[in-house]
Amino acid sequence: MAKRRRLDIARHPVPETKEARPGTGGPGLSQGAAAAPAHAPPVAQVSGQAAGSAALEEMAAFITTARAEGRLLVSLPVGRIEAGYMHRDRLMPAEADEDMQALMASLRARGQQVPIDVVKLNSAPTEAYGLVSGLRRLTALRALWAETKDPAFSRIKARLVAPNDLPAAYVSMVEENEIRAPISFYERARIAIKAVEVGAFPDLRAALRGMYANVSRAKRSKIGSFAVLVEALDGALRFPAALPERRGLALARALEGDAALGPRLRAALAAARPDTPEAEAAALDAALRPDRAAPEPASAPRGAVEIAREDGRLILSGPGVDDAFHADLATWIAGRG
Repeated sequence: MAKRRRLDIARHPVPETKEARPGTGGPGLSQGAAAAPAHAPPVAQVSGQAAGSAALEEMAAFITTARAEGRLLVSLPVGRIEAGYMHRDRLMPAEADEDMQALMASLRARGQQVPIDVVKLNSAPTEAYGLVSGLRRLTALRALWAETKDPAFSRIKARLVAPNDLPAAYVSMVEENEIRAPISFYERARIAIKAVEVGAFPDLRAALRGMYANVSRAKRSKIGSFAVLVEALDGALRFPAALPERRGLALARALEGDAALGPRLRAALAAARPDTPEAEAAALDAALRPDRAAPEPASAPRGAVEIAREDGRLILSGPGVDDAFHADLATWIAGRG
């Protein structure tokens, strides 16, 4: 019986060649390993390139859409943002108030948590952005940067928005501030007037309906009443945001009924120079009270005149019936025709 010869791989190793090198799919692969072609077929290469290009295009489209919808956050230098891009609805105090100090303390401790909203200014010669909302956050970060020179305060997180037009920008600002912090009726009325002045809306009625479409009709009517107050006293009031609703509406009604009241109130405020909201309210109340005319000095007494009526006649007698009285009476009768 013939003996069978066994193939001993250990004793007769396969030479390591380009075709048999481990991992190349040649004979050197272990049993059961999948063999991959050294070079993909042309069709596979084209398919892979097409898939990669499609993925890149999809990512680019996603970023473009996210930027247009305001879902893309960017980090911008605080000096590249124009706070005066549009009129603000919130009136900033001349000096840092208690709320601003608290905001600065929060930014020191925790950093910026809420982004601001900006719009790209394509007309600017250098890269610049117009502030839509977030004035207090921008102001606080600029103050911290000026105070500390800490690079952490030199940039601000912003959300890029692309309002279709100026009315949309004003609506965006108003809605953001209405949600985050209460705005006084005076501030609401003032920004509506400013939006009309820059041409965002054709008139005050359109501005109120466009910017405050989500508030009740009664509240919108009150904002319109405060517009009378803004037109008469804007710039003269030092604490307009502190003006209570009831007092402001009363002032508006008084201004509508008296055309001379506005100048009188401005003069009173300029003379009083109030340094607190309470002092300003007192100055307004004093100016609203009608001044009583001073009594005329008493003239020298004239003689008494007695009047008697007899048979359709008036008989005047007494020491007061003199030449002067006669002249006055003649003038009076002539005036009656």
